[in-house]
Amino acid sequence: MTSIETAERYFHLAADVMDLSSNMRRLMLTPLRQVKVQIAMHRDNGEIGTYIGYRIQHDKARGPMKGGLRYHPEVNGEEVLSLAQLMTWKTAVVNLPYGGAKGGISVDPSTLSEGEMERITRKFVDEIHDVIGPDKDIPAPDMGTGAQHMAWIANQYEKYHGFSPACVTGKPVELHGADGRVEATGRGVAIVTEAALRELRREVKGVTVAVQGFGNVGSYAALILHEMGARVVAVSDAFGGIQNPEGLDIPALMEYMKETRKVEGFPGSDACKNEDILAAEVDVLIPAAIGGVLTGENAPHVRAQLIIEAANSPVTPEADEIFEQKGILVIPDILANAGGVTVSYFEWVQNQQYFRWDIDKVRVELAKRMAEGFGKVFQIAAEKKVSPRVAAYVLGIGRVGRAIALGGI
Repeated sequence: MTSIETAERYFHLAADVMDLSSNMRRLMLTPLRQVKVQIAMHRDNGEIGTYIGYRIQHDKARGPMKGGLRYHPEVNGEEVLSLAQLMTWKTAVVNLPYGGAKGGISVDPSTLSEGEMERITRKFVDEIHDVIGPDKDIPAPDMGTGAQHMAWIANQYEKYHGFSPACVTGKPVELHGADGRVEATGRGVAIVTEAALRELRREVKGVTVAVQGFGNVGSYAALILHEMGARVVAVSDAFGGIQNPEGLDIPALMEYMKETRKVEGFPGSDACKNEDILAAEVDVLIPAAIGGVLTGENAPHVRAQLIIEAANSPVTPEADEIFEQKGILVIPDILANAGGVTVSYFEWVQNQQYFRWDIDKVRVELAKRMAEGFGKVFQIAAEKKVSPRVAAYVLGIGRVGRAIALGGI
């Protein structure tokens, strides 16, 4: 099943519960605008590099559109459209005044020098600056991009439109970024994990956790859960995994990764394979890397009782059905990883007001938003007797649908 087929499958499951008409379904699924551009630049070796960039704006019924930019060789129009749809429902689930968008460039960042990375980013902005902006569409970091890319985007955008820090989020703190943005998605994952455990009548302290994907999101989720008292016993990255049944020292592991760029070889741990992480005998499994890692083939081997989707679409529909049959609780991505876009919203608010919040305020407001979204999703799940995933879609689609109806066509 393709990414867009998966996204629309879940949409229709929720739409069936809501008894949405076919006309309303077509309206809500059809993207507002799809932009595909050529990006040509001089490589360091003197050759001309030509790439394709995308920005797909799905819906603006609830406010300006919001969504990340990813640089990855597998970026294509279908993937970007599915992720733009997810952003529409995600921003609505945590009740942000945004619509959904997504973008990216089909390129392998590891093949670019820093100078080439800057040039490709600025060229991309040259092509899309007229359709983005603080009141239109606000990009943010995603796979393969970070604060430096957002700084280049802001600088290039301002050459056309003047000082406008709210045109993009995820910027360096020194260039009007928000304190707490780097940890935001991981912290949101930890907050949701704590709330989900409470639903299972468990406390965070003492539970065992495995994290598949120890990048920005996975590492901060592991760190904050470790601080809450959880025992993180296994983690992995693109190069391999490590485990220790007594628990890994997550702060020390994060320091180790700054030097080695991988978890492999961390003192006091044993090596393991990625599939071992997914099948680990733990209370909580957090897939925090890429989509589609939990499938119909490996789902029967999963032993965790709680799965938190820190990545986008890590659980396939086939795996989802197996987990439901096995009684494994799955917290969907459009709720679980909404911490990043929530703190992006806080950054946008601060930029619009020209007033900075301190880190404590950011964390308090993030916890409040995530808790409210979680509570509403589980209320709908109980009332309508549906899974948390379907309930999250019902919540997001319902809020967007009401905005469309009230605003008019």
